[in-house]
Amino acid sequence: MKLKNYISICIVLFISMFSFAQSGLQKKADNLFNKFSFYNAIEVYEELISKNYNSAYNTRQLADCYAYLRNPETAVTYFKKVVEQPNVPIEYYYKYSEALRGIKDYDESRIWMKKFKDAGGVLNDKKISEDADFITAVFNAKQQYFFSEVKFNSKHSDFGAYERDGTIYFASSSDEGVSTKHVYGWNNQPFLDVYAIAKDSDTIIHHKSKIKGKINSNYHDGPLTISKDGQTLYFSRTNFIGNELKTDENGLSNLKIYKAILIEGAWENIEELSINNDDYSIGHPALNADGSKLYFASDMPGGFGGTDIYYVDINTDGSLGTPKNLGNTVNTNKNEVFPFVNSEDVLFFSSDGHLGLGLLDIFGTVSDKDNTIVSILNLGVPVNSNKDDFSFFMNEDGLTGYMASNRDGGIGDDDIYAYYKLPELKVEGTVTDSSNGNPIANATVSLLDATSNELAQVATDENGRYDINIDRDANYYLKVNNDNYMDITIPVTSKGIEDSITSITKNITLNPIEKGLPINELNTIYFDFDKYDINKDSSIELDKIVDMMMNLHPTMSIKIESHTDSRGPEHYNDRLSQERAKSTYEYLISKGVQASRIIEYKGYGEHKLTNNCDGAVPCTEEEHQLNRRTQFIVLQIN
Repeated sequence: MKLKNYISICIVLFISMFSFAQSGLQKKADNLFNKFSFYNAIEVYEELISKNYNSAYNTRQLADCYAYLRNPETAVTYFKKVVEQPNVPIEYYYKYSEALRGIKDYDESRIWMKKFKDAGGVLNDKKISEDADFITAVFNAKQQYFFSEVKFNSKHSDFGAYERDGTIYFASSSDEGVSTKHVYGWNNQPFLDVYAIAKDSDTIIHHKSKIKGKINSNYHDGPLTISKDGQTLYFSRTNFIGNELKTDENGLSNLKIYKAILIEGAWENIEELSINNDDYSIGHPALNADGSKLYFASDMPGGFGGTDIYYVDINTDGSLGTPKNLGNTVNTNKNEVFPFVNSEDVLFFSSDGHLGLGLLDIFGTVSDKDNTIVSILNLGVPVNSNKDDFSFFMNEDGLTGYMASNRDGGIGDDDIYAYYKLPELKVEGTVTDSSNGNPIANATVSLLDATSNELAQVATDENGRYDINIDRDANYYLKVNNDNYMDITIPVTSKGIEDSITSITKNITLNPIEKGLPINELNTIYFDFDKYDINKDSSIELDKIVDMMMNLHPTMSIKIESHTDSRGPEHYNDRLSQERAKSTYEYLISKGVQASRIIEYKGYGEHKLTNNCDGAVPCTEEEHQLNRRTQFIVLQIN
């Protein structure tokens, strides 16, 4: 193999690996962001921006990360860049306004809040918008979650949905037709049992849907959590031994946490945890990602009031350490319940002590680089309502999960709601050679907004594939180029795309450029000072090009490049040169040349002078005239 060919192959492979790596980094960053792991997401977003990969989108994500980390000083810097982006979603006007308010720049904050309202912006919830702190206000600038149908709710209480390996576990009091001794006097419903059904099942729950084994008892059982290896289950249960219900000195039966072991598909060997106590409740178990910590809610002495969120270390031998209170960033003098920890070790919980929309609201936590919880944020509507909202669960994708609520409109007492977050949308496809269908590696694919500003740029891999993140409900262009092929620009839109769609496919073919073309046959035309109309001399030369394209070379494709001299302001010359390119293009089209054969017409202002007449030295009018020109580049001819 020749050294030159070997080097070329290595370069292509490197660029392909680079493009694939950036796509993987984008997925990693978005996954961390969706799971509230904002500090870890920042580093990845910054790396992507440094490589101009999805820069506009990633700058918005980075601004949000700093806002959620309660760092308005840095967030303002990025939000300022964001609001300068063309066609930016208007909620960023609101976010920028809130960030400015966070650094006490109230005058500028009011300006951007007015821009948000003038653009049609509406705040999601009046109470949140008026009273919430900085990060909650920013988070709720746009609805984050949406609901999808759940088919297994009953007319009684259903909550605590927990998904694992295609099975949904939840607690329900739907058990009807039992004797009165098994009816809970508080609400006159059957006691809670744990159910397990296949995900997406249409089955209405009944006795056969109950979890296998000895989890369910004569009193309340559930909710639950399962260890990483799937062999140990922790669950809440009313405090009783055998058939005897145990009560405290006030005659109340408290909650305890028990664990069970999976034996041949059934949960057996029920064992009470060492941290339980007959005099106070310990319930609502939740494991962290690696199973080394068990989180729970308890009203044990020494808390901040009501029930607090605690955790306890699980030792390697299965024994438990000493319970630790999560502190007053999480806990208040009221009730914090139903902890849940996602796969990035981010804690979610319900509380009626933090500012919310109603009774119990669901909150997420935000941690710093040391994994210390530094703040919380209200998840907003529709997750939260004016009633009780609790038992939050998030799947590993960070986009879907469950929660429960007794809000109006449900079919029972407490109902389970499935939520989803809109997935990121991308445009993807393959770039191929029009002559043979082979994939084109190392083609540059640029994402342009509706006014042709570049937003992101990627290179195709060895299979000619590319993908770029885009916003929903927006119009774009894709510009594709490679040194050996004709450039092409095509439109792409995400308007009207259904929420469930995650990608738009745009396969692109490039026409190869023939080498050694007779470019000297296309003469340059010149313009009068400060003019862009086609004069008599220019029309003579353009008619020659028309004849060549229409009669001599009917497959020839060209590119038009127009220029100005150095006199006049730079921005004015840029616009003047573009008008010259446009008038040249329109002249050729008016004479019958197909628009598709003029691949591009572009003005370069005073940036490509043919001589040294840049204003630093005196020049004659004839010398300036040489710069007021339009040139023609032949891209393809057979």
